[in-house]
Amino acid sequence: LHFLHLQVRFPSHFTSDLKDLLRNLLQVDLTKRFGNLKNGVNDIKNHRWFATTDWIAIYKKEVEAPFVPKCKGPGDTSNFDEYEEEALRISSTEKCAREFAEF
Repeated sequence: LHFLHLQVRFPSHFTSDLKDLLRNLLQVDLTKRFGNLKNGVNDIKNHRWFATTDWIAIYKKEVEAPFVPKCKGPGDTSNFDEYEEEALRISSTEKCAREFAEF
């Protein structure tokens, strides 16, 4: 599937700043995508939507999380959607067989 020309529709309650941030994060063109530009993660951190975010306080773990999921233990997956298992598809052609012959 190719998703190069799909229009993303955001819920009406999303602010224009949030929509702008998401469009930049979902940018198909890697040369224009936030996080992939010369300023790296700073393009994201300095975006208008994060204007009130205190990144230093977050780094120092001084900010209380707005949501803490309930977790019964290290293997608890109850906060994740369940998906049908898909069969592993193994290619019948080994494109790099020579390169990995001794691996």
